[in-house]
Amino acid sequence: MPHAMTALGNQLIAALLAATRSRCRADLEWLDMPAGMVLYESGLAPEHAVFPVTALVSLEAATAFGASSELALVGNEGVVGVPLFMGGASTPSRGAVQAGGFGYRMKAHAIRALFEDDPQVQRLLLRYTQSLIAQMAQAAVCNRHHTLEAQLCKRLLIDLDHHAGAKVMLTQEALAAKLGVRREGVSLAAFRLQGAGLIRYARGCIEVLDRGGLEQRACECYQVVRRECERLAPAGPLAALARGEAPRKPHADTGGVAVVDAPGRPGRMPEPAGDAGRALACASRSGFEQVRRRRAIASLGQPMPHAGADAFLALRRIVAHAD
Repeated sequence: MPHAMTALGNQLIAALLAATRSRCRADLEWLDMPAGMVLYESGLAPEHAVFPVTALVSLEAATAFGASSELALVGNEGVVGVPLFMGGASTPSRGAVQAGGFGYRMKAHAIRALFEDDPQVQRLLLRYTQSLIAQMAQAAVCNRHHTLEAQLCKRLLIDLDHHAGAKVMLTQEALAAKLGVRREGVSLAAFRLQGAGLIRYARGCIEVLDRGGLEQRACECYQVVRRECERLAPAGPLAALARGEAPRKPHADTGGVAVVDAPGRPGRMPEPAGDAGRALACASRSGFEQVRRRRAIASLGQPMPHAGADAFLALRRIVAHAD
């Protein structure tokens, strides 16, 4: 499962930057990811690999009659678009943004070239793919053998692991679709959890009041997947950086990355910060988004104007530390 907000924003990008000595930086584009945005459809090859930062992406499979079920969640620990570098190109599932935010994207040919040319990149991406397969395999077991209440507890815990705070912004209809069950079943399970004092539910918002109680009622799938994802996460000094620990050697240079809003319009970046403390503070969802809205400082393909831009200050520190 993902850690709290990373130094760069996405653990896998941080690891890739270190593995390639920042060669892949020029291929990264900033991407605005509003809730409901479809990243790729079933049967079609994605045009980009997407690395969420504050956004949360649901990978789903659907039947010919419109019924669906969630296969896995991807947050700031991973990448959406595994078929691009695994050789399959397309996939029968679809990827859609569940919780809006932002991330980075990389063109299909760029991530494929990185994967084919660099053994370190191959290991990183294959280990992440294994963790994603573990999520999907455990979901198949869970949906077949565990109660709906236990599945709901597990799903809420996974959602909490992907963002700060205690609120999950999902309707009962959306939860039912993700779990592949009827809405009435979700309503009954949520009613029981609320009666036990574990959650507070209002339309479209579930507030977790007792995380420990949820963990006790969740099936073992939650811990199984969590342990496997942590085991396969990037290791070494970079993992500490990815968990948000301060880098040892500061670096003022920021470099440049293209910036885009969906679907491909010139995007926005946060205005420059005066020091590292402000830069890392802006890495939180609320602080970053508030600053991001105040000023557009780059058009597509244009480098950042000078040192101190929030996200890239942290990015360059990671690269400097890896060197």
